[in-house]
Amino acid sequence: MTDTEITETTESAAEATAIEYDVVVLGAGPVGENVADRTRAAGLSTAVVESELVGGECSYWACMPSKALLRPAIARADARRVPGLRHLVDGPLDAAEVLAHRDYETSHWKDDGQVGWLDSVGAALYRGHARLAGTRRVVVDAPDGGRHVLTARRAVVVATGSRALLPDLPGLAQVRPWTSREATSAQQVPGRLIVVGGGVVAVEMATAWRSLGSEVTVLVRGKGLLPRMEPFAGELVAEALVEAGAEVRTGTSVTAVSRENGTVVALTDTGDRLEADEILFATGRAPRTDDIGLDTVGLEPGSWLPVDDSLRVTGSEWLYAVGDVNHRALLTHQGKYQARIAGAAIAARAAGVPLLESDPWGAHAATADHAAVPQVVFTDPEAAAVGLSLAEAEQAGHRVRAVDVEFSSVAGAGLYADGYRGRARMVVDLDREILRGVTFVGPAVGELIHSATVAVAGEVPIGRLWHAVPSYPTISEVWLRLLEAYRG
Repeated sequence: MTDTEITETTESAAEATAIEYDVVVLGAGPVGENVADRTRAAGLSTAVVESELVGGECSYWACMPSKALLRPAIARADARRVPGLRHLVDGPLDAAEVLAHRDYETSHWKDDGQVGWLDSVGAALYRGHARLAGTRRVVVDAPDGGRHVLTARRAVVVATGSRALLPDLPGLAQVRPWTSREATSAQQVPGRLIVVGGGVVAVEMATAWRSLGSEVTVLVRGKGLLPRMEPFAGELVAEALVEAGAEVRTGTSVTAVSRENGTVVALTDTGDRLEADEILFATGRAPRTDDIGLDTVGLEPGSWLPVDDSLRVTGSEWLYAVGDVNHRALLTHQGKYQARIAGAAIAARAAGVPLLESDPWGAHAATADHAAVPQVVFTDPEAAAVGLSLAEAEQAGHRVRAVDVEFSSVAGAGLYADGYRGRARMVVDLDREILRGVTFVGPAVGELIHSATVAVAGEVPIGRLWHAVPSYPTISEVWLRLLEAYRG
């Protein structure tokens, strides 16, 4: 935004009647909604501004639709590993029914229910594009051409999330590639799909569309899948994708794309020419902060927003950033956690109550962002992790030991699925005798990760974990096997 545009925006804002609230939230996704819930619960008047659907990316183009697509794939895979049942699920999935259920889980891309929830907590909703216009001021350009000016007595919270980051490739715009949005909302199953990327979106969408009948080719620039997790996680997921009929090529980059007579053509740095009906780029995220007036408060448009542990933007007394925009942990559940912390901090500061800054695990510090971030990748097998990987713990200077066990040693795993394959790892801090991180890979391990999260966040001593007896015969008995392996 130029100086002239800033002046015009400020002058236009001055002409409108400003409406005061204690808190103004930019973005009505799950993170923004949680901020509003906490500030309203504290008695602070709150306005929320949304330019798209209330409920945000997670509800309509990420968490909910992707898991609705994946659930049938995982259920069928599990059933095929159960004696007496596998022969009943040999046929293909009913793609039309799967897509219809996905549409149901997204409320058919209508946000009436989410709007009703915001109304129930007493938050005011403004539809339109919001821009900061100086200290504690937000200008909202409404869809009908109107303009609102909101002022915040206490705080403005940026919760605008992130968008797919596309590479700068020749011909890309004309190809009309899929991003995570198209991959989760497509109404037809492509006959052939190229997936570019090796992270969570890439492997989950490769799993989902392969299960629905697409011929899937995954192109990974690096050495393997899921590079932010323990190496064995990506290895096991890659093996399963290949067994399911997908092709996984590592060390391969796309150099150019085109669409010829409706067919996508991708050229690679290995000299290959690949053809498909659609191509998905799952190659990263960028903050949705490029057009929200950051320059009017001395910040760089389009940048990630650094924050302290109370989620207040560095150098500001009134501006907060929660969720993806602060780049601490691009996960919906972690953003909602940050929202709860930010809401508590805003309420405390508004009431003149000192923040519990001396307590890193207190009500006003998002300490889990550093020490205990959980994540589940809903592939077959599932991959779940919390805290630090072995490499991350070593890089942080901790004296650690990795303890690995195969799930084949767990009776409950064998009962869950014939030929159950998976691995568990805990990273033990040898000086403090606590866990720095835990990773599980295997069918249904997503439901195990919260126990690991409690152990890591609670810094539960190894000696005390011996007294947390796992029920027999469950998959959770892997905890006993890990502790036995650690003790020798």
